[in-house]
Amino acid sequence: MYVLEKAPAKINLTLDVLYKRPDQYHEIEMIMTTVDLADRLEFFLLQEDKVEIVSENRFVPNDERNLAYRAAKLLKERFQIEHGVKIKIDKQIPVAAGLAGGSSDAAATFRGLNRLWELNLSTEELANLGAEVGSDVSFCVYNSTALAKGRGETIVELPAPPKCWVVLAKPVQGVSTQSVYQSLVLDDIDHPDTKGMVNAIKQSDYLGVCNRLKNVLETVTLSMNPEVAQIKEQMIRSGADAVLMSGSGPTVFGLVQQESRADRIYNSLRGFCEEVYVVRLLGSHQKLD
Repeated sequence: MYVLEKAPAKINLTLDVLYKRPDQYHEIEMIMTTVDLADRLEFFLLQEDKVEIVSENRFVPNDERNLAYRAAKLLKERFQIEHGVKIKIDKQIPVAAGLAGGSSDAAATFRGLNRLWELNLSTEELANLGAEVGSDVSFCVYNSTALAKGRGETIVELPAPPKCWVVLAKPVQGVSTQSVYQSLVLDDIDHPDTKGMVNAIKQSDYLGVCNRLKNVLETVTLSMNPEVAQIKEQMIRSGADAVLMSGSGPTVFGLVQQESRADRIYNSLRGFCEEVYVVRLLGSHQKLD
């Protein structure tokens, strides 16, 4: 017996940091949505009491470092599941890219094992469990478009943004999320228009969405990784309607409405950036193909 789940990548339309909390985490407010670049996960029921991760991608760990592994272990222990599971991960989302690939795999694990082990948990219950695994996992459980608050665990679902093409480009050099947050000067932040973005999404206002893209971590990452700035400039020169870094980076995305322009941006980036993708914006629940 096995089930399949899709784990789509996310992008940040906004990312705001409000203040540092007493628990030393940052209070954030961000609007995220999904794109049609996804890992595929297969879940096989095992009689042995174990969690087994299998992937051909050498960057995917098979132990506690893997968020899907941690999600499976959490469900097993919380609900005293005696059966085990083998999780096969077909990795398509770049690793350590600011696209929540690991978090989306964990969320897909919650959804998949909810079905495989017949737990009958609601989406809200799964999202609450996701908050124990990672800050983006709750959003990824919903697998749509949402405003996330707190550490990312408080989710307010939104409609899908206007349809468009998304060009993603990931530089070779990665960034440390912890270092980015440590270097952020809270008093210097120019905050995004989060309410305006929510309204633009609700009104299906494509230009309104483009005009309100903002990520307060971007300037910090740009100072650490000049290649991110080069990619942004190249996307703008090649005709993207709006360009932003996702999460703490280093992946940059550009929005366009015409596929031909998306292809032109893609071709302009291939010269100095290996990992470039042209995908559709999803923003709503998707069934596995």
